[in-house]
Amino acid sequence: MDNASLSRKPPQASELGIDEIPEAVRDHPYIEVKPSQSRKKGLIWKLLALGVVAFGVSIWLHLNFKFFPDTSRVEQSQPNPVSASSPSPTSPVANSKSSTATPDKLLGHLPYQEAPASDLVAVTGDGGIKLRKAAAAKYQEMANAAAAQGIYFAPISGFRSLEDQQHVFFDVKAERKQDVSKRAEVSAPPGYSEHHTGYAIDLGDGSVPSANLSTSFEDTPAFKWLEANATSFSFEMSFPKNNRQKVSYEPWHWRFVGDKQSLETFYKAHSLP
Repeated sequence: MDNASLSRKPPQASELGIDEIPEAVRDHPYIEVKPSQSRKKGLIWKLLALGVVAFGVSIWLHLNFKFFPDTSRVEQSQPNPVSASSPSPTSPVANSKSSTATPDKLLGHLPYQEAPASDLVAVTGDGGIKLRKAAAAKYQEMANAAAAQGIYFAPISGFRSLEDQQHVFFDVKAERKQDVSKRAEVSAPPGYSEHHTGYAIDLGDGSVPSANLSTSFEDTPAFKWLEANATSFSFEMSFPKNNRQKVSYEPWHWRFVGDKQSLETFYKAHSLP
């Protein structure tokens, strides 16, 4: 090789035809490189997965709005079932009303059960007037104490059955031409009399029979003695003046409250507002 050949420069790309340019020189940065077959498959699976997710979300949204509508909108569109003018069961107005009401009270009287016949004993010689054993024993003590001071009680009525009270309330009401409200002021309807319990007794003064079952009984020696001493024998007046049950004043009607059962029996009457 001669010196001229050695000193000669290699030809520039601009001087050569395209077929004469070496392959490495002909590579262009913007020539598209096709992806491999495995990459194509991966891309397809990713697109399918995204499509399934999107489809599932659309189905969920459709069902959610169809079966579970926006409760806030429903509540706003529906009227309030409890208006401001009608208090709720737990409101102070409702509570104040229910706390003073006695659902089982009838015409001012409370319900009472009949005393068992096995627990009744006579307090009069003829056996016509009976009380429960505990009440009868204390009554006898009280009557003896009064007699020792010259005061003699006249027992008028003790235990009364439902049938007895039926006559006292309805038959007498008809005889006197009283309506039920007026009659209830002086006598309890059947099932609502303290006499059913065997703890109540109506008393008169043996020396003043004209005052029997009358408010004038309060002027008799027997009443004055009871007023001063009855509590010592566990008896109390059932219907004093201005009583809570709003029953007419009955100075002759007394009840025994000297044991657990009698206290439980009359607890409602004591706790009325």
